[in-house]
Amino acid sequence: MSAPLLEIRDLHLWMRSFEGEAHVLQGVDLQVGHGEVWGVVGETGCGKSLTGLSVSRLVPSPPARYGRGQILFNGQDLLQMSEAQMRPLRGGRIGMIFQDPTTNLNPLFRISEQLVDVALAAAAWRLELLGVPAGASAREKRRAARALSLEMLERVRIPDAAQRLDDFPHQFSGGMRQRVLIAMALIGRPQLLIADEPTTALDVSVQAQVLALLRDMVRDFRMTVLLITHNLGVVAQACSHVAVMYAGSIVERGPVQEVMRRPTHPYTRALLAAIPRREMARGALEGIPGTVPDLIHPPPGCRFAPRCARAQEGCRAQVPALEPVPSALAAGAGHEVACFHAHPVEAAC
Repeated sequence: MSAPLLEIRDLHLWMRSFEGEAHVLQGVDLQVGHGEVWGVVGETGCGKSLTGLSVSRLVPSPPARYGRGQILFNGQDLLQMSEAQMRPLRGGRIGMIFQDPTTNLNPLFRISEQLVDVALAAAAWRLELLGVPAGASAREKRRAARALSLEMLERVRIPDAAQRLDDFPHQFSGGMRQRVLIAMALIGRPQLLIADEPTTALDVSVQAQVLALLRDMVRDFRMTVLLITHNLGVVAQACSHVAVMYAGSIVERGPVQEVMRRPTHPYTRALLAAIPRREMARGALEGIPGTVPDLIHPPPGCRFAPRCARAQEGCRAQVPALEPVPSALAAGAGHEVACFHAHPVEAAC
């Protein structure tokens, strides 16, 4: 069995604030294999985006502090790399689609300038991206980078890409701006693509188009994807595997069909129960009682225990580790859960 492309081991992250230091990531463990599409899902503030930003080393330190853990990419620990060593990876081997297309494109520069700058930055470490000889002049490189930018806009299905290349961001709709960000993330031909809430600001029809586009890009470029979202419908539609996060920890993970059909952790079941369905009677939608814990003063033991109907004294004293769901309870391999009272239930969705 080949080694995973990305492996996060026992990652702990603290963030300093005026009120104190918050333990925002508590022992995150995740193994992402080549060609897999992992969805990372959970409530707002559960640590999804910080996990993705940690892989690219984009969390500022201070105020952030990594207490312990490793982030292995192709066997190399990213947390031990210098900034100079990380620079070729960002936008090259590791691509990232940020959350809001409105704020992540510079309104003062044309789309062509922004795409060309990204292409030239990636080509500084891998000149073969531009398809020019080693002795090419700066003008030849810029011309090749512009041609590559146009090709990527066409790949992400921007209509009349040649005419739109020199437009400003405000001349594009939200969905088209998101496509530009996808083109920007893929221009360096990354092995790993981290997509942070790529469909949040879009309406349902445009969201479906963007998800279909991402699926095509994964197939065409043979990428591995970490898709960060709070939308379980997006995970079911686009992912091969899912990791459910709560208050800085992964509480359940495995193949997406197995986890969705037979959720084992009480939090996963609560998330699925909160999804509206057509056959639901008015007022039947379930919520999750209680509130997300204060991460400056987190509860001892399982962080979901204060909101869990199955919690017992042991849950409030010890932190459960991720362990395989017993084969008698799970229908497929690779399904793991961090719960002392794991109890799978056939999901209605």
